[in-house]
Amino acid sequence: MGFEIKPKFVTFDMNGTLIQFAINDAMREVLGGRLPAEVTDEYLRICKAYRIDECMGAYKTFHQIVADSMERASRQVGIEFREEDARAVYEIVPTWGPYPGVTDALNRLAEVVPLVIITNSDTAHAERLAENLQAPFEVVISAEQMGVYKPRLAAFEYMFDKLGVTPDEIVHVSASPMYDHRPAAVMGIKNKVYVDRGFEHDEHWLGYERITDIADLPVLFGLPRP
Repeated sequence: MGFEIKPKFVTFDMNGTLIQFAINDAMREVLGGRLPAEVTDEYLRICKAYRIDECMGAYKTFHQIVADSMERASRQVGIEFREEDARAVYEIVPTWGPYPGVTDALNRLAEVVPLVIITNSDTAHAERLAENLQAPFEVVISAEQMGVYKPRLAAFEYMFDKLGVTPDEIVHVSASPMYDHRPAAVMGIKNKVYVDRGFEHDEHWLGYERITDIADLPVLFGLPRP
């Protein structure tokens, strides 16, 4: 368990990997009683599917991604969609904080290798959420800067160009095989870490190191476990 290389950077997905991506809670809070209990689970499931579908098209702001996915899900389950609801959900996003142990693990890892974020957030949200992590990042790359969202391969091409690296010179860390590890594997990133948060299935054939405790991340780079 561990990496034989010392990478130029460790690159991170942020929302859902480092930041607790509580968008379902935000939608429940904003919609309140207008989201009937009998359709709540289906609405949230479909909304998640529509978000990734929206990410695969032409670039639009993350606010619009949220709005369009909520509108499509609302139509599917037969509830009213209000634009102001989508705006309210979007504005909750930068208030989210890290999972337990993330800040300590990042600061320990930053002692031996530079850290980078590549996120599907807009630039303003990316910067605020990165601040919430309270760890040193060399670069924060947003979807707004890239002009695309992960899992589009162009997101990783942008990252390589921005950092001036080849795929074998980084380690990529994410809790999402769907958004990150599948395209990372296609793009030739061999050194990957799957932080299994329990919301996606393990796809071990993608060739990553799997951890369930973020405290184990620095250990992969030769640091002792605290």
